[in-house]
Amino acid sequence: MLSVGIVGLPNVGKSTLFNALTAGHANVSNYPFTTIDSNLGVVPVPDPRLLELEQLLDPEECTPCTIEFIDIAGLVEGASRGEGLGNQFLGSIRQVDAIAHVLRFFEEGDVAHVFETVDAVRDAQVVETELLLSDLEVLKRALEKRQRHWKADPKAHAAEKERLEHYLAKLEEGVPLRSLDLDRPARQELKALGMLTGKPLLYVANVSEEGYGGEESVEIADLPARVVPISAKIEGELQQLEPEERAEFMTELGIETSGLDRLAAASFELLGLIRFYTLANRKLRAWEIEEGTVAPEAAGKIHTDMETGFIRAQVASFEQMQEHGGFQELHHKGLLRTEGKEYKVQDGDVVEFLFSN
Repeated sequence: MLSVGIVGLPNVGKSTLFNALTAGHANVSNYPFTTIDSNLGVVPVPDPRLLELEQLLDPEECTPCTIEFIDIAGLVEGASRGEGLGNQFLGSIRQVDAIAHVLRFFEEGDVAHVFETVDAVRDAQVVETELLLSDLEVLKRALEKRQRHWKADPKAHAAEKERLEHYLAKLEEGVPLRSLDLDRPARQELKALGMLTGKPLLYVANVSEEGYGGEESVEIADLPARVVPISAKIEGELQQLEPEERAEFMTELGIETSGLDRLAAASFELLGLIRFYTLANRKLRAWEIEEGTVAPEAAGKIHTDMETGFIRAQVASFEQMQEHGGFQELHHKGLLRTEGKEYKVQDGDVVEFLFSN
């Protein structure tokens, strides 16, 4: 399951956002470090195609892709040196797949800010600096440990040495590693090394209630990543309403899609994930995979036996299912495709895997 860490300075609205996302009960208080232990919540990814397939196929069960959001306690300046509960917080971030960095855009005298003024760009830079400093320390230690192996066989380790020294040089320049044009193996290497700035990141602009109207409701500062505007307070209020009342309130505010749905969708897209669908034993389910995943690996998402015993896949696009009504109809019309081990599963594919036990 994709995990996203909700990070930011204290008192920017992280726990309020987390509560709205998960309808949970994270402690919300005007006090730094309220959330000392990470709170976890699982949120479904909005998926209009899945809803259409559910209506079309009438399954007994329907399961969307989900994201695990982790509310990580507020970072402060000096966290990379252990200030506050810095080491614990940075360790929590190290475990997640992606980062949602909440920035405070609202002015509210009753909610103290760790600085005297509200300045989202400054706050973003403070947290980014702590992540960079932490990465520098971790990477320097990793380089020291590898020196003996590199000296023993320089030729065999030349490529690794060059890569890690390149990462170190970029960090020393203040360049986050996520900004480098890295392929999948390189990203996996950064994750194994525990590099915080190698993780995909988006910003959540926590805006005031006044004038909140969705994606275009706020003038966003110049930030180096995608920004999703949300009023955590309004989104929390929306979650307390019945569906009909919620829809009316959203209409009054001019919100077509809730901020929470936009955040879940943006988090899903952040890692370049796509979805395919299966229908087995009257159970319809969406599965997330990285773009470019071949059919046996996709089958392995369901069960490892399906990957090792993969024979072939019967595939239809979502659009074909829409037009013709289901697998049986496509089969009768000769429109189902048979794909082998080299087939790269496409976004929106509806797949039936054939495998040997």
